[in-house]
Parts: sequence; structure tokens; C-alpha cells
Amino acid sequence: MIPVQKNEEHVVDIVDLTHEGAGVARIDGYTIFVEGALPTEQVKIKITKTTKSYGFARIVRLKKKSEDRVEPPCPVYTQCGGCQLQHLSYDAELRFKQARVRDAFQRLAGLEIPVHETLGMEDPWRYRNKAQVPVAFQANKLMAGFYQKRSHKIIDMDYCLIQNEENDVAVQAVRQVLADLKVPAYDEKKNSGVIRHIMARHGYHTNELMIVLVTKVKQLRGVEQIVERIRKAVPNVTSIQQNINPDETNVILGKRNVVLYGPSVIKDEIAGLTFEISPHSFFQVNPVQTEKLYGKAIEYAQLTGDEVVVDAYCGIGTISLSLAKQAKHVYGIEIVPQAIDDARRNAQANGIDNVSFEYGAAEDIMPAMLKNGIKPDVIVVDPPRKGCDEAFLRAAAEVAPKRIVYVSCNAGTQARDAKLLASLGYRLVEVTPVDMFPHTTHVESVALFVQAEA
Repeated sequence: MIPVQKNEEHVVDIVDLTHEGAGVARIDGYTIFVEGALPTEQVKIKITKTTKSYGFARIVRLKKKSEDRVEPPCPVYTQCGGCQLQHLSYDAELRFKQARVRDAFQRLAGLEIPVHETLGMEDPWRYRNKAQVPVAFQANKLMAGFYQKRSHKIIDMDYCLIQNEENDVAVQAVRQVLADLKVPAYDEKKNSGVIRHIMARHGYHTNELMIVLVTKVKQLRGVEQIVERIRKAVPNVTSIQQNINPDETNVILGKRNVVLYGPSVIKDEIAGLTFEISPHSFFQVNPVQTEKLYGKAIEYAQLTGDEVVVDAYCGIGTISLSLAKQAKHVYGIEIVPQAIDDARRNAQANGIDNVSFEYGAAEDIMPAMLKNGIKPDVIVVDPPRKGCDEAFLRAAAEVAPKRIVYVSCNAGTQARDAKLLASLGYRLVEVTPVDMFPHTTHVESVALFVQAEA
């Protein structure tokens, strides 16, 4: 029997915070999730939805506030779905993320290991170097902003406090150009219109700026005038491109890019290395924290200059090239051919010759390397959110490196993989969380595994 009903009001104590940032309360053992509530708070709530196992509620009144509660500086914070933790002090947010990582390893892997304090930012604002902003015609005007929580309704906003200011200015300037020229916005319900998204990418170290118009159509009518107006409105723009995405999909970018002005890439730096960035390039969105993340991975690799390193899931080679400075040779492996092309070009641009990039699945390439007499001392892996394939982990254990450094954007799948690695003879030594996305619930973590007998 569910102890609460929809629309009932109750006074509850908040005892925890979910991975999504909602407060957790319990009534007669029944769990209720309360958006915007924080641990140690007492709140009056109104039940909004119930299921057999849990319910949802909204805050009616805060009766007792947490010492960690702060006033969110963003005027649309309660509407926008971009951030979840602006009402939590930054110190408390870093502790929350540390606890989240520790909990994942305890709960999912049964591992009690040191989880260090989260590496945070001195100034946790204006850090994102890429904006992908949807466009829609709402309230008789062309809007460009982020989606409201749990909807595809765009919130009209002039700026975003976690977005680089150059991107903010560029997106709003482009929106005004498109509105003035009456370029139709894409209507996802009708699958009609022209402009789907405005993307801006900014080089933190180089100050280069790329603007990408994501369109449903192949031929952008009046393109010369659009480019001329954008260049006038955004005089520091380096590259303007059109990305064509004709599909009915939630995927932002289509496969084809057309350069409308300037070069096809912009450049930026990580730890003194230069990288080319295209509209499709995976490049970490927080350049300041990326250096901390890679620095921790390099520290865990314990390189002396004599090691052979495999960088699985290497992408465009950002970690590979950072490792190559201190390794004998680095082998980067990636299943996306365009990324391998980018990685090779980046290696050449930086004058690094002790690195090789191979296209294919690491679980296939690593055993072949071993047969050819190439045995890695260290494997570094930075997989997508779904974690590593089991076949990769088994192949990694077969080639028997001394250390495995696992960089993750999902502590849950990292903990799951840690459990398998433990069964394959690797001991998890420690984990360091890194706050790549302040004011959101996302956290990255770097884990060090060593051979159990080591």
C-alpha cells in the first residue's frame, strides 16, 4: 500500500541526493524524490506523481535550509535543464561528486578503495568552449536557447553562465541575423523549416571562433548575405560552416559540412599541444579541467620514458600526444576513421613522432601487436558513457600491462568494469574524481589499476 497520494502535502526531512541532483525523502519507507531539495533540509512538499516503488514531489515551502544552499545566479535556473546544482555551494558540490564516485564503487563493485577529493575549479563559471543551441519560432519570434526541463520548449535567454562569453555573444548575434533575414526555424513536429541549431566553438588558448549553422536543407537560400551579416555582427569569427542534417532525429549534427567562410577547422591547445577542431571533433568542453584530468592520467601511468603505452578509444589523439612526451612510444587505437585521420594530423602538427595511430577495435589490435612483439607496459582507456566492452577488458588483461589507467565519464560503468578487471587479475589502487562540468551532476574520474601480484 502506497503511503501517499497525488496532491497530498507532507513535511519531510531530506536525507540524500540522487545522482540526478534531486533530494531524497522517505515516508513510511516509501522513497520520494524532491527536485531542488538538499540533504539536512526540512521541507513541506506536494506529491506530484506516484509509482509502486517511489514518488515525486515539489517544494511548497522550505522549513529548514541546508547550510550548503546558495542562491542560484542564473535567472532561468529553475526552468532550464542545463544545470542541476546551482543551488548547492561549490564546495558541497565537490563533496557530493566524491561521494557519488565512492558509492558507485562500493555498491556496484563491492570495492572499498581510496577516492580522493574532487579536483575542482578556482572559478567554476564560463567554462564551456562549445555551445549547441536549438532554434525555434516561438511567441512570434526566432529563439535560440536551451530546452526547458523535460520538454522541447526553448527558454528565451541572452546568456548562459557556464558558457564561454564569446560563444554566448556569437549565438545571439547569429540568431538576430537569421531573424532579420527571416530564415525559417526548423519545426520538429512538421519536419519542416531550415535552421535547426546554432553551434559555436571557441579556442580557449587561441581565441579562434567557429560558427556552424545546422540546417535541414542542403541549399541555404541567401547564404552569401547570411555570411556577410554574420561576419559583420561577429567580427572575430574564424570559420563559418553549414552542417546538413536532413533526418528526423535528435542527433544534432548531420554527416556533411560545407565551409562558408575561413578554414575548415579552428585550433586550440591542451598542455602546450595544438589540436585542430572541426564541427564533428570530440574535444573536451572544459579546457582548464582537461589539463587536470590528463595530468592525473599521466601521473597514474607513472611514465619514465621507457614505457610502451596503448591509448585505447584515443579519439583525435589528445591523451596519446600528452602521454608521448614521457613515453618511449604510444599506440593510439580508435574505431572512428575520421578521428584517426585527425590524430595523425595532430601528431604531425606537433612534431611528435613516437606515436602511432591504428584504426580498428582495440580488442583486435592489441593481441596482434603482442604477436608482433609489441607489449604495452601501460594501457590508458577513456571510453564513452557505456564503459568498456567486455571483450576489450579481457584482451587488455591478456596482454598483461603493468598498469591500466581508466578515465571515465560514468562512475557506474567504471565500477562495473572494475569488478571484471578484479576477476582478471587487476587490483584497483585509487580513484580521483575531476569536476569537468561544474553546477551539473556529471563527474569524471580517473582510476589506477595494477597487476594483482605487483
